[in-house]
Amino acid sequence: MHRPPLPKILAAGFALALIWALGASYLILFHDDVLAGFVARQGAMRDAYEARLAELQDRLDRAGRDRAGAETSLAERVAAALERQAELERRQAALATLGAQVSDPLTTGALPRPEADPDGFSLRPAEAGTRPRLPALPRRSAIDAETGLIRLEARLDGLRAAQGERLARVVERAGDTVRRLRGLIGRTGLDPDRLDRAAAGGTGGPLVPLGPDILDGAGIANSFASNLDLARRTLGDGERLHQLVATLPLGRPTRGEPVVSSPFGTRLDPFTRGLALHTGLDLRAESGEPARATAPGRVSAADYAGGYGNMVEIDHGHGVVTRFGHLARILVRPGQRVAAGDVVGLVGSTGRSTGAHLHYETRIDGEPVDPQRFLEAGGDLAAVLATD
Repeated sequence: MHRPPLPKILAAGFALALIWALGASYLILFHDDVLAGFVARQGAMRDAYEARLAELQDRLDRAGRDRAGAETSLAERVAAALERQAELERRQAALATLGAQVSDPLTTGALPRPEADPDGFSLRPAEAGTRPRLPALPRRSAIDAETGLIRLEARLDGLRAAQGERLARVVERAGDTVRRLRGLIGRTGLDPDRLDRAAAGGTGGPLVPLGPDILDGAGIANSFASNLDLARRTLGDGERLHQLVATLPLGRPTRGEPVVSSPFGTRLDPFTRGLALHTGLDLRAESGEPARATAPGRVSAADYAGGYGNMVEIDHGHGVVTRFGHLARILVRPGQRVAAGDVVGLVGSTGRSTGAHLHYETRIDGEPVDPQRFLEAGGDLAAVLATD
């Protein structure tokens, strides 16, 4: 076998020994520097790792705070919606009361039941005078939750607007009825202001006109409450005028449509053939036909009265009286209370009369006025009530 020459082996061994000696010498001479560099690199790596962990933790904390803040904000908005719902329900109750007064239910819709709420918010009405607790928000994405709440808030806004508009229409309608009733009273020759003041009792105060924005709620605190009060007062005025009109002689004294044979005012007297004042209406009627009270009142006279023949006089209050003349028979007595439509006597031809008919008079504060005004106003009253 061929073996390497000894000098080569020795040379290789010497080289290895030299390398080991140099490495050992380097470690001995530079041990501290190498170790320090290694430690420094490890420290830098650790610091970088810890900084990264701190950054990630901070990001997680911020995300948690943002999420908690968003949930709190959303919950507060839902709680505010609950309060608005409770307020809308209180308004709805008030509007329903007004609707009953005008025989027109004021429906504006109700908030959905929790189980049927398409937006997923389980709203409960808030107790009066208390702030509702923050509801537990549903487990859903932030976008879905925000979208549902926006829809709910929009619906509450719509209900609020609808209630305001409905209230405005009630005020307008009631005001129109008041104006028409006052006009109807004025057509009879009566002063609606005087009668209304007497019926309402003592009132007064400085005149403060309402601006055109009153029904829109602009410039007035708590506008809904103000408009609700206005609606109630206007409806009260209308109710008072209804009651007042019911006391006026607007009915028909005979059955069917009255046929006038001699009108109110200047005429040729049927006996003297000279000009004379006719203080009432002569209405065609058959002998024995019922003569009826045209409004409730108290019989102030029921006896023979000269040219009137058998005459009944009824005091209706407010200075208004009616008279029924030429009766064949009187069926009431003085002091008796009668209702509209009650029979007070039978048509005849007693007194200064040329034949069977009913002499019908209306007087205001003792002065005769044309009964035709009252009869025409009574015919128009049905139209006023139909639009009320």
